[in-house]
Amino acid sequence: MTSQTLPIELYFFPTPNGHKISIMLEELGLPYNVHIIHIGKGDQFQPEFLKISPNNKIPAIVDPEGPGGEPISVFESAAILKYLAQKFGKFYPTDTRKQVEVDEWLSWQMASFGPMLGQNHHFAIYAPEKIEYAINRYRDETHRLYGVLNKKLEGRDYITGEFSIADIACIGWARGWERQGMDLNEFPNVGAWIERMSNRPGTKKGLEVDLESGSRMDLSQDKDAQSVLFNQRAR
Repeated sequence: MTSQTLPIELYFFPTPNGHKISIMLEELGLPYNVHIIHIGKGDQFQPEFLKISPNNKIPAIVDPEGPGGEPISVFESAAILKYLAQKFGKFYPTDTRKQVEVDEWLSWQMASFGPMLGQNHHFAIYAPEKIEYAINRYRDETHRLYGVLNKKLEGRDYITGEFSIADIACIGWARGWERQGMDLNEFPNVGAWIERMSNRPGTKKGLEVDLESGSRMDLSQDKDAQSVLFNQRAR
């Protein structure tokens, strides 16, 4: 298994997407340094950050011991998870059929379970105008997605059977079930999985990264942060 001497540089803010990578690094037991990119203050638009994350989104990493021993930067959480999993040979299977299954559920999270839950948060909590149609639209889609996940977890501890980057990708979003208007009594397999994941030492530690640094924000109240994060156009 590949070893890591120099710390990985993690560009991070405590969001479900940011916590994917802190969880992964903790589960792998790797050394890393955290660089806070305060997305409510516009740090993500700074030229230095855009060099490694051209989509001006967290998370991103720089691995000083990349391919051929040369540094490599990686942006987009799914790409980072796969890069780390394949480099260190953990949480991503070697069997092709099992790889396909993990890739499917990683893609499901990136295409559906993150964006739809994010829209749920936006219209139900942050939008200055409460549009009933939009709130119901995304809450219903959230409910549908929890149902999909609940069925997948029937009779298994983790999404694809063994703990994988698919679980790491989903847990940060699923922990927000209450603010998403979900009732876990309807989704008992998801509830059991959330508890199981939360009891993993690496996952727990990864979720606690930056918990007390003061860089969190209350978007429902912070109008300046809203102006930075919402309704952006090409620059």
